[in-house]
Amino acid sequence: MEKVVLGLSGGVDSAVAAALLRERGFEVHGLFLELGLGGEEAAQRVADSLKIPLHLAHEKAAFERTVCGYFKGEYRAGRTPIPCVVCNPAIKFRALASYADEIGAAYLATGHYARTARDEKGRVLLLRGVSAKDQSYMLHRLPREVLARCIFPLGEAESKDGVRERAAREGVPCAQAKDSMDLCFIPDGDWCSWLERSGVRLPEGNFVDETGRVLGRHGGVHRYTVGQRKGLGVSASGRLFVTALRPETAEVVLSLKDPLRSEIEVDGVHYCAPEYAEGGAFPCEVRVRFSQRADRAVVYPSGDFARIAFDSPVRAPAPGQAAVFYDGDVVIGGGFIR
Repeated sequence: MEKVVLGLSGGVDSAVAAALLRERGFEVHGLFLELGLGGEEAAQRVADSLKIPLHLAHEKAAFERTVCGYFKGEYRAGRTPIPCVVCNPAIKFRALASYADEIGAAYLATGHYARTARDEKGRVLLLRGVSAKDQSYMLHRLPREVLARCIFPLGEAESKDGVRERAAREGVPCAQAKDSMDLCFIPDGDWCSWLERSGVRLPEGNFVDETGRVLGRHGGVHRYTVGQRKGLGVSASGRLFVTALRPETAEVVLSLKDPLRSEIEVDGVHYCAPEYAEGGAFPCEVRVRFSQRADRAVVYPSGDFARIAFDSPVRAPAPGQAAVFYDGDVVIGGGFIR
């Protein structure tokens, strides 16, 4: 019986992933990431209900240094961070691989809604999940050698309702638990208060228009993101949009024009299918936000940098967010918007 190490959070997705892996004949070993955020008891209840062993990986220090530190640094720089994209390769899958190596497990698994496949040359590919909850965007920075070991049991799931029904049939205690919609380390979603408690206290400053005219005052650039149009508290002749953040002058730039861009640049580019970039520029689809549709574009690669030219302007590509490249269902790679 082949061993697989599964990231077990105590939630419904990883619980059903465990049940599906066991059904496929794997010897499932659960791994809970202990980050100082609690949740161990819920994970243990799920593991007990499924009769699988659970190991704790103590990653609090690495998580605070690598993920929380990055999160604070991006807001200080006036960018909008995307911590799950950083956490997956640096913390979560590294811990899974480390424990798998320790116990002699060939495979790693999570409850992500994504898939893998092999191309005609035997190279592993990361694919979109079938469900509308597709999470391949968050996994695009995984190295190909890690993807080669990955199993995503929920990749073919068509809906979360179906996953919950399976959890209920398995009798796991989390079958009706609510979906987690916020960052794991900021469960109430109030990142501004979290940043301030963590010592990131950016100064108050001015809302300005594109000419520099002062429109009002704000409580710090960390409270805003490019494209935001709610909660600005500034009256105007029409709806205002945040078009730029200037932490060096504590200015938030507002405009009556929706921030559309025909071209963007990305750095820190990682290719999980590097063959696409070997011949220079390539056409694809690009998502500039996790929840945003993919838009047709041409990517012009240059090492870990790329220029992206869209066929039609896209709305509010925010600096710091990930731009992820797709060829149909295949994830090519992506980088961070400059």
